[in-house]
Amino acid sequence: MSDGYEDDRLYGAGYGTGYGRGGADAPDGDEEAAASEGRRGVERTFAALPPAPGRGFASSWWGRAWLQALEDTALDGQQLKQGRLLARKGGVGAVSVRPGRITAMVRDRDGTAHRSDVLLQQLDGGEWDRFLNMAVDRAGHIAALLDREMPPHLVEDAAGAGVELLPGIGDLEPECTCGAWDHCPHSGALCYQVARLLDEDPFVLLLMRGRDERRLLDELQVRSAARAARGDDGGERESADEARREGRGVPAGEAFAAAGILPPLPPPPPVPDEPGRGPSLDTETRPPAGIDPAALEVLAADSAVRARRMLLDALAPGHEEQPVPPEPAPAQDAVRLAADARPEPRIGALLAIGSGRSAAELDTAVRAWRFGGAAALAVLDEEWTPGQEELERARVRLGETWEAGERPSLRASGRARWTVAGAGLQLRLDRDGRWWPYRKEGGRWVPAGPADDDPAGALAGAEGGTADAAV
Repeated sequence: MSDGYEDDRLYGAGYGTGYGRGGADAPDGDEEAAASEGRRGVERTFAALPPAPGRGFASSWWGRAWLQALEDTALDGQQLKQGRLLARKGGVGAVSVRPGRITAMVRDRDGTAHRSDVLLQQLDGGEWDRFLNMAVDRAGHIAALLDREMPPHLVEDAAGAGVELLPGIGDLEPECTCGAWDHCPHSGALCYQVARLLDEDPFVLLLMRGRDERRLLDELQVRSAARAARGDDGGERESADEARREGRGVPAGEAFAAAGILPPLPPPPPVPDEPGRGPSLDTETRPPAGIDPAALEVLAADSAVRARRMLLDALAPGHEEQPVPPEPAPAQDAVRLAADARPEPRIGALLAIGSGRSAAELDTAVRAWRFGGAAALAVLDEEWTPGQEELERARVRLGETWEAGERPSLRASGRARWTVAGAGLQLRLDRDGRWWPYRKEGGRWVPAGPADDDPAGALAGAEGGTADAAV
């Protein structure tokens, strides 16, 4: 079969005439028939799965939750280990799933076969009513089930309605012809095999809890139609519930407890050799009023560059220990964009307006940014006066850094700036104790190099280097 299991078949004679009916939906006076139907239930038989060497038994979070319940319940870890080995080597035969019970023949390594069953408590009529009403209230839950998924919030909302879908400690009760009273290798192997089935179809779990897929979907359809006829607006309720969930977050204890159940994070994406190419917006269609296609192209290209840079930073060793950098102010980001994108003059003029600077001032700010980013821009813009202690440390550093007779003549301005007499050079001290070189060009002080902890080194870089070309 293409879906990996045999056709559904009825467990108990005469059940076919009542398929999809009974329980809470039984007509008046037919409670006894409904109860009988619930005892018989629907059985699905899954063909034996091939051996699974070198792979996990569950990749979905709900499949792992099933195994977690098994491993938390079993008293003998060695027997469970043997059960894993039997399942991995293909020792589990066809698996029968019906309300409250799963069954399979499991063969030992010597070929001896044992019938093994695992029992799970069915939900009662009231619990199913609450689950169905909850699912109808939230259309996303029905869509997820139809996609063969069981998202965490479906299980959380069901638990909020008093319905526990996933098994917990002690919920999986074993029975085996080998005579063991705890989970033996055979019942363990059966549970590991069922985890593979659950990965593909969460309706397997719902069948164990007492409802087969067809009946469950029929009941959801009936309730949805009834709600629509009454004019109930489940969508608004769902949105409100989602908003409340987002607002309160997830308790830390729940997140920690789920660490062994949730699937591992995927590996990080590879870093591309170069940023992606932005789209061309030069089309025959006229843009809407107020939209500048050329400016959008610059922003798109910049986004690709920044995304690659952020990925490189995120994959660098120790990144998780670094503080989150603050978001730049719009005026500061305009300088960054001009420095990174090197836009055409017309876009550069727009960025100058966005930065609150003239074109010449933006040229200087871009030069500062290229030497040291936001820190260099702060040195350009700020005029701060060091305290007495900071000023004394700076003077000591200036006195120690040069050899005797080599120190240039420095004139202090009192604003953390020292100008070299007759040389058109200046040192600026930032709040972190680093020195930034400046050069006088066209009557204006402009950044001349990167920062240095040594004032002599910073000044030497300014004397021997040339500033980057401006926008």
